[in-house]
Amino acid sequence: MGIFDTVTEAFASSTQRTPGASGEGDSAGAYWCDGCGTRVRDVDVDDEGLDRDAEGTPICPDCGESMRFERASGTGCAC
Repeated sequence: MGIFDTVTEAFASSTQRTPGASGEGDSAGAYWCDGCGTRVRDVDVDDEGLDRDAEGTPICPDCGESMRFERASGTGCAC
């Protein structure tokens, strides 16, 4: 069962994260671009230097359209 244990451990470690390590605990969701599928976590918008429209909504860095905010599902991940 060596290979099974190795695969199980690999999956377990890839899903474990320290809350707040990269601002995850502070994230309420992410901004999505419906046109091209670009996603930016709400806590990363300013760090990535995204421009904003007149209402303050981030503008997609790839296509220039306003992005849509989607709340996190409560799993600690804004995905």
